[in-house]
Amino acid sequence: MPVALYALTAGSFGIGCAEFVIMGLLLQVATDLHVSIAAAGMLVSGYALGVFAGAPVLTLLTRRMPRKAVLLALMVIYTIGNAACALAPDYTTLMIARVLTSLTHGTFFGVGAVVATGLVPAERRASAISVMFSGLTLATLLGMPAGAWLGLHLGWRATFWAMTLIGVVSLAVIAALVDKSRDQTAPVALREELATVVRPQVLLGLLMTVLQSVGVFAVITYVQPLLTRVAGFSESAVSPILLLFGGGMILGNILGGRFADRQPTSALLGSLATLTSVLAAMTFAVHNQPAVAIFVGILGVAAFATVSPLQLRVLHHASGAGQNLASSFNIAAFNLGNGIGAWLGGMVVDHGPGLAALPWVAALAPLAALLVAWLSVRMERGGNGVSVAAEMG
Repeated sequence: MPVALYALTAGSFGIGCAEFVIMGLLLQVATDLHVSIAAAGMLVSGYALGVFAGAPVLTLLTRRMPRKAVLLALMVIYTIGNAACALAPDYTTLMIARVLTSLTHGTFFGVGAVVATGLVPAERRASAISVMFSGLTLATLLGMPAGAWLGLHLGWRATFWAMTLIGVVSLAVIAALVDKSRDQTAPVALREELATVVRPQVLLGLLMTVLQSVGVFAVITYVQPLLTRVAGFSESAVSPILLLFGGGMILGNILGGRFADRQPTSALLGSLATLTSVLAAMTFAVHNQPAVAIFVGILGVAAFATVSPLQLRVLHHASGAGQNLASSFNIAAFNLGNGIGAWLGGMVVDHGPGLAALPWVAALAPLAALLVAWLSVRMERGGNGVSVAAEMG
């Protein structure tokens, strides 16, 4: 893989930390800022909705800029946003700073995915996406538990200062390693870009992405209270268990990318079916400490095995004009699902059957995504009479 691809991985690691570390800090933030756990969980929703709104807007505003310049500008905003989080005196200011940071997320991953696929031959596109997204999985493996540990021992603000430093390092790596000559493309008419996004198969792909993320984030947003208040772990045990989730994400990301390179449609359907099954089965493990710890790791595998197939499907159906915008919309869709999932989990915790019910409620969302995927595949095969796997491969 080209060295520029690993520079993108460094950036995705930094941005991934901003998305995930808050989940290991909910109890500390809630206590320090005098808000409920559900209100602290809304910091995940605020970030996710900021990504959803910011991804298409920033992508359109920067559409005529060289892609390297776009990536660098986004990392500057990321660094400033995390410093603002560390300095936030109250909940409202923290939410605003989180939203500011989130504006970088969708466009970075959307533009970065297009750059990544342009660095490799066509048959390696899914693997290139998975390499770039491995920074996101490393953020979960290393950043999420490290952030939880820092929050436990030094306070939650120390975690955001650490992410500010990560932003500075990521900015330097991208500036040094991403080649300007690789990202010069002729501008595409705005009408063509927008027409790409509203293609029926692209819209169905975006819907699958939203539903997948709803299922994952309805559970993982509240993993800290789920582990401590339902399974009975101490707060100090949360960080090691989050390492299992991060390790599972790395494995799932690799498997999903490789499987999608060979059989993209089977990878899509199979990964969504697996995620549904894992969440449903996790319901029976939440009161058993060894079992729930294992399921946290398995959930990481199942969650990220879906990412490359979903991103590749949108890029495939958005081929030609508008790939940047369609790719950013798919990242926005992931985060819209994240925000809805965090909200749904909060509703289950505060107004529904409670923390222990989160996994089975969450399983309904990827089940719906699987049904949408099945419909999409039937429409595609009925429309052109050829194997989708052969077409995408």
